[in-house]
Amino acid sequence: MKYKIRILILTVFAMVFLPAHAEDFLNPSLVLQTIDVSPDEFNKISRDAEITRLDTTHSGSWQITIENKLLYANPAGSAIVRFYDANTDKFIEVGMDSPSDRRLWIGLQLPDEGHFTVAHVDKQGWFENTKIILAYNDAQGVSISNGKRVVVTNLDLKGFSVNAYSVHGMIESTDPPAINSGKFTFEILSGDVSKNPFHYFPFYVSGAAAALVGILLLIKKRS
Repeated sequence: MKYKIRILILTVFAMVFLPAHAEDFLNPSLVLQTIDVSPDEFNKISRDAEITRLDTTHSGSWQITIENKLLYANPAGSAIVRFYDANTDKFIEVGMDSPSDRRLWIGLQLPDEGHFTVAHVDKQGWFENTKIILAYNDAQGVSISNGKRVVVTNLDLKGFSVNAYSVHGMIESTDPPAINSGKFTFEILSGDVSKNPFHYFPFYVSGAAAALVGILLLIKKRS
């Protein structure tokens, strides 16, 4: 039994190690764009946020990786990023509250339904040492991982093509600044992402880790 447990643990560690070599497997036809967002851009309310066009419209299959290493100035402040569809007024919103609770939420803006929340994690929803990943293709929709578990699965957005983004972090213009300093970066990878074996890698890791925890708990109960 101990031998089987060791095999399971080694398997998960191997999966975590592989991303370091992911670049060796990337399809040359893929487009990768990296955006560094100034911390000051978050010290705005939503109506004052500037919508920035991307150099490329990312359609068909795409993956967005978000790294939040901001230093929050206000415990009530947030770091909110919206990704806009090229052809409609749809957008996907990812909100990350201050480290006091690290609340995470995912919102959508749709033409008929308006703006609403599709998922939220009230405590420990995002982490400084992990990345939030949105993975999309036309057949499966969008799935979102917070780096430790999947929070949105196969959300159908009917041909969502990313071509712009905006950020903000304040609710009222009279609020204290949300962010003091730090770094907020996201990468967008698009093209035939299905040929990149690491496209859904974070979701496989989340599933494998959850399965491993379940197996270990089961073994503990039987022992």
